[in-house]
Amino acid sequence: MSDVLEQERLDTERKTETGASARPLPLAGVRVLDVSQVMAGPYACMLLGDLGADVVKIEPPAGGDQTRGAMGFKMKGPDSMGFLNMNRNKRSVAVNLKTEAGREVLYKLVETADILVENYRPGVMTKLKCGYDVLSKINPRLVYASISGFGQTGPWAGRPGFDLIAQAMSGVMSVTGHPGGAPVKAGVPVADIGCGLFATYAALAAYIGAKSTGQGQYIDASLFEAALAFSIWDTSEYWGTGVDPVPLGTSNRMSAPYQAVRSSDGYFVMGATNQKLWIKLCETIGRTELIEDTRFIDNPARLKNRLVLIEELETIFVTRTSEDWVEALLAVGIPAGPMHTYPEAYDSEHSRHRQMRMEIDHPIEGKVPNIGFPVKLNGTPQQVRLHPPLLGEHTDAILTELGLDADARRDLADRGAFAS
Repeated sequence: MSDVLEQERLDTERKTETGASARPLPLAGVRVLDVSQVMAGPYACMLLGDLGADVVKIEPPAGGDQTRGAMGFKMKGPDSMGFLNMNRNKRSVAVNLKTEAGREVLYKLVETADILVENYRPGVMTKLKCGYDVLSKINPRLVYASISGFGQTGPWAGRPGFDLIAQAMSGVMSVTGHPGGAPVKAGVPVADIGCGLFATYAALAAYIGAKSTGQGQYIDASLFEAALAFSIWDTSEYWGTGVDPVPLGTSNRMSAPYQAVRSSDGYFVMGATNQKLWIKLCETIGRTELIEDTRFIDNPARLKNRLVLIEELETIFVTRTSEDWVEALLAVGIPAGPMHTYPEAYDSEHSRHRQMRMEIDHPIEGKVPNIGFPVKLNGTPQQVRLHPPLLGEHTDAILTELGLDADARRDLADRGAFAS
């Protein structure tokens, strides 16, 4: 084990000295076809690209990925900041899959591909003659992942797939917000990103299997099921009690106190999630009589009397600032933290240390901020190898890699392969 640790140390030092690992990235040599738009599919493919995969983004010539033109503010070039944050480490080919010539390009790419990710509405890829039944005949080891709102089967399969809709219909919105308030969606797109993560892990698992069997497979991922999969505590409460879960604000279903609380200058979050921490909390705030109070004697009692519990605690918390309380609680081992805005989170010393904001070069925008890698590989750290591509930027280069000479490319163009 000491040899392994020493090697990891040397790898880390080499990474620090050169800015990159001397070892190849784990997905080097893997080709991914990104036939997706907006968020879940592009995010999944970006993660694969960060790990070394050659991600070829197949985009419609008329505007490309819809996210290129999204958001309510303009950059120097035509692509939105949202697109730039979900499409690094990819190459773009602009191809019209509605034409026979465009499909020929995709078929040539499929011959060389390991994974394909698409997120059209169920049935669209089949109508385009680009479904798994067609492409798996071209390449039997292809792993083909379809992302949709509700999956490829079932009575809701044909419905549009949007994060908001998935959050509502999965029950997530029913437990988000404050009791008695209007419906509130999670502030971040949990169904979209969650589905992208599930699709990534399934695609990698299927790819590993295909390496030994030579046989790929079809993956059916949905936003609806991703959102449901996140609802462990809420679903467990419902199945255990038969009572519908309701919004709790920042509170927790499993323990109390565990939520945001008011201080003299705003709010902070804290959690005394077991009896030992509860006793420490009472001692720290000078309210030891609460330890024997029958309303708060144990966790079930505190959950039952959550509202009055927080009222009692806030009479003390409002006497000092959030920073004071966070420091005091952490000093005795009670989990606590400040309420950060995004600027505060990214500008924090910890976020800077973890490199959660990075800048990448772009041919039009210059330096572009990107969200940092969300998980760190020590031996083969992820790298930004390619800027988010311009629409169709790599079409000629990739077609040349496929062995198509100038005459063949001209023939495809004449037959509408690259026209909107």
